[in-house]
Amino acid sequence: MIGISRGLDGGACPTIGSMTHGLRARIGFASALATLIVLALSGCSLLPGGKLNPLLGMALYVNSDGLAQTAALRAAKSGASDYDTRILTRLAAQPSAIWLTPEKYPVASVQGRVSAIVTTAVTRHEVPVFVVYGVPNRDCNGYSGGGLSENDYRAWVSQIGQGFNGLPAVVILEPDALALAGQCGNTSMRVQELTGAVNTLAGTKAITYIDAGHSDWISPGSMASLLTQVGLAKTAGFATNVSNYVATGAEKNYADQISQLAGDAHYVVDTSRNGLGTSGDWCNPPGRALGDPPAVTPGLGPMDANLWIKAPGESDGSCNGGPAVGQWENSRALSLAANAGWQ
Repeated sequence: MIGISRGLDGGACPTIGSMTHGLRARIGFASALATLIVLALSGCSLLPGGKLNPLLGMALYVNSDGLAQTAALRAAKSGASDYDTRILTRLAAQPSAIWLTPEKYPVASVQGRVSAIVTTAVTRHEVPVFVVYGVPNRDCNGYSGGGLSENDYRAWVSQIGQGFNGLPAVVILEPDALALAGQCGNTSMRVQELTGAVNTLAGTKAITYIDAGHSDWISPGSMASLLTQVGLAKTAGFATNVSNYVATGAEKNYADQISQLAGDAHYVVDTSRNGLGTSGDWCNPPGRALGDPPAVTPGLGPMDANLWIKAPGESDGSCNGGPAVGQWENSRALSLAANAGWQ
């Protein structure tokens, strides 16, 4: 049965369930998006508050140059066990986010890197997920400390926006930036910096989610206020649990509270390593597991997707025996998979 609701003109609108069931398979990537956009513009209220999941119909991009892919190829060539090779190859096939940092992709080169990825992605009918991670005083000089000056940061984000070339991309904006602002003592400056980034990205086709920390960190009310101040209404919504381990159920409860306080805002959850929930340790904790695979949420509600924003085998920093932040560690990747029951 096809469910029916009513548009602004009184005409009949198919409900979200009837639209998403097999939509992409039946009519293709571009047509699915176009159909959903037409429905939204015609007044068909597909989600609470009349908001549409902007990721519906999209296939997420698998980065062929990621560290997981490199690890899988190395395992296949080095005579690693069949199990290790199989698991690493399976991990490499999962869509995960591409982290843009000024240390790796400075102002002079970031536009070209982004442009190359989105151009490749569109030929596959896929949409890449980027993490923009270069805010001044990033991570309050923690394991991921660094970032740019204020002027350079504005220029860097502008170059990222230009790199999209009018093509769609998902952006996770500045993990930990708002949640850490109180501890860093730079809340007003951080709000100003992220407001500028939101405004810049709003002029592109980026589907932007502002990072909102996680449920064990900051209250929903405090985070909703910060998100509103930086221009949440100009974005697709917010992201939770980035690079953390909190179980999806707890994150959904936290995110739903923020959503209710912030105009029914939508959100995505990082599920890359939260299969067994958190031990209370955020930095390379042992005994954790992969979470639900990346997938766009097809049903009603403000949650748009599970995403793997932090690649499972990448280190959180030089803690619990880990290498430097962002470096790949086969043993950790294999342990996460084994604890999740991967065979």
